[in-house]
Amino acid sequence: MSPPGRPQSEHHGAQPEGTPVNQPVPQVFAQALRELGLAGPGPLSGEPLTGGVSSDIWRVETAAGTLCVKRALPKLRVAADWQAPITRNLYEARWMRVADAALPGCAPRVRGQQPQLGVLVMDYLPAHALWKQQLRDGLADTRTAAAVGRALACIHAHAASRPALAAQFDSQAIFFDIRLEPYLLATAARHPDLAEPLRALVRTTQAQAKTLVHGDVSPKNILVDGQAPVFLDAECAVWGDPAFDLAFCLNHLLLKCLWTPAARAGFLACYDALAAAYLAGVRWEPAEAVEERAARLLPGLLLARVDGKSPVEYLQDDASRDVVRRTARALLVAPLPRLQPVAQAWHQEIAA
Repeated sequence: MSPPGRPQSEHHGAQPEGTPVNQPVPQVFAQALRELGLAGPGPLSGEPLTGGVSSDIWRVETAAGTLCVKRALPKLRVAADWQAPITRNLYEARWMRVADAALPGCAPRVRGQQPQLGVLVMDYLPAHALWKQQLRDGLADTRTAAAVGRALACIHAHAASRPALAAQFDSQAIFFDIRLEPYLLATAARHPDLAEPLRALVRTTQAQAKTLVHGDVSPKNILVDGQAPVFLDAECAVWGDPAFDLAFCLNHLLLKCLWTPAARAGFLACYDALAAAYLAGVRWEPAEAVEERAARLLPGLLLARVDGKSPVEYLQDDASRDVVRRTARALLVAPLPRLQPVAQAWHQEIAA
């Protein structure tokens, strides 16, 4: 659990237990900061941050202020063999700049990016709460969920109206390597009888390149300032299907019902609030089309979080995982075109 004021997330995480607060900064981070003009020649100190599997992240004290410095790893820290190009944080930096232009303050301010070293530097945000931590504690605030939905739709709408941005996000191969393959195709390998519907979800997602997608809209990557969200960890950024972002986040709200059962009703209310707020902001295509793709994608993502390469860490017992499998399998075989019925099917299963 993070100390007060220091939320545990991939970019702004807690220090490992027992780690000195100030340590010499790794040479590659120091070099990047100096080349970006953010540090002088003297020694730099800081602390490693925890919370993510895909990057080394440090809080670093510099003359320019307290900064968050991040370097993507070529192999993610998971049990499965999961590799991805370190160039992905170039797209992360670009996503943050576009998002901030769409909705100022919804992403950390980028201070610089050193592509040769694969190092991204941004403002450190110590005073924000982490949405995942709030949900774990049973704080299911529909105002926060609605704010996440509105902000996400705002970013999608902003980018969709600027199609020239697509050339800056030609990262489809990276998105496949760190999202479609480890989530949907790895799950298909575990469930051969569902391979075709899962592969169909991959094909549909790849065919709907409509706007700038974050790719990892998870409560662990959302800081909360009041109810206003700040999105982190855009390593999966791609010009792609906005339904992926919507479904990815809603999936987490469903799964939290098994993590903190006492707040189940609140999580389902947050699901409804986020979906409604998001769909109200869709301007680039009929909202019903985005909703249908998200509703069909949701069961694939549900199943992926127990049988893909990145299972959620908080579902440790077979009973919980089997609840996910039963619901997801039924919805993959008989897809629903709307999000509310998906939530109803989930509620019926977990309440049984």
